[in-house]
Amino acid sequence: MNKTELLVIGAGPAGCSAAIYAVRAGVQTVIAGGAMPGGQLLQTSEIENYAGFVDPVGGFDLMDRMHKQCKRLGVEILSDEVSSIEGEKSPYTVTMASGTQYEAHAIVIAAGAKARWLGLEGEDKYKGHGLSACATCDGFFMRGKEVCIVGGGNTAFEDALFLAQFCTKVNLIHRRDAFRADQVTVDQAKANPKINLVLNSVVEEILGEDSVEGVKVKNVKTGEISQIPCSGLFVAVGAVPQTEFLKNSLVALADNGLVLADERTHTTLPGIFAAGDCADKYYRQAIIAAGSGAKAGIEAAAFVNLHRK
Repeated sequence: MNKTELLVIGAGPAGCSAAIYAVRAGVQTVIAGGAMPGGQLLQTSEIENYAGFVDPVGGFDLMDRMHKQCKRLGVEILSDEVSSIEGEKSPYTVTMASGTQYEAHAIVIAAGAKARWLGLEGEDKYKGHGLSACATCDGFFMRGKEVCIVGGGNTAFEDALFLAQFCTKVNLIHRRDAFRADQVTVDQAKANPKINLVLNSVVEEILGEDSVEGVKVKNVKTGEISQIPCSGLFVAVGAVPQTEFLKNSLVALADNGLVLADERTHTTLPGIFAAGDCADKYYRQAIIAAGSGAKAGIEAAAFVNLHRK
């Protein structure tokens, strides 16, 4: 069995930051990054809001820099995924999809989350070409344009208010006429003249050749089909934490699959920490994931150094 002091699960901003802080504290660190290490940022064409970059940086480029930084500091990055974690105290046994096993004194879970999409035919071709699941990431590219957003929770309404600051019109499409969002947020959206509520409706089709040019919408009560012209479609129907591999472990999860962790990234098991989107129900931002990863790396290093024989 392979052994390491710290095993980080995930090679996105949270995982890389955790590894960087831990290895600089003298802790032997391995990252299980999977076949495509980098997380959701690999699908982001331009990032304008990551501090330190005067010009926009591509998601792939940003993650490539983080991976090279990790390797320069001595972190080993595996192109293997974790399938299970066993044990109720350190050291833990981590089994990879390939069957390889590691004994790890500490673990940082930074497996991320993936956006929940609409499941429309041909949806993939529009991702990065007007279709996005992150208004705060990509909304600025829609300034001066008309957009649509799908959802009925706080995220959808907050995104609509955000987009209305620089878009000419925001069509919020929701399958019902009641909302999960806070009433105060709903009232703010209703009072904004740029926000148009399209209720009891679902998106049937995305229109456009090479990028989003509109959506075909169906009223679920009347069956009426209509088209809404737009340059961007934002999906705000939730995210799916990448935590399936924890279902049979003793790490506590919320009902929605998020890892339960405190403000210092400690989970319910000693020596196991969680950072980034797999433990964050609010922000889903790269820079916040990186910050929580740094906290997890510091905490994990302190745990390893305290228990090192």
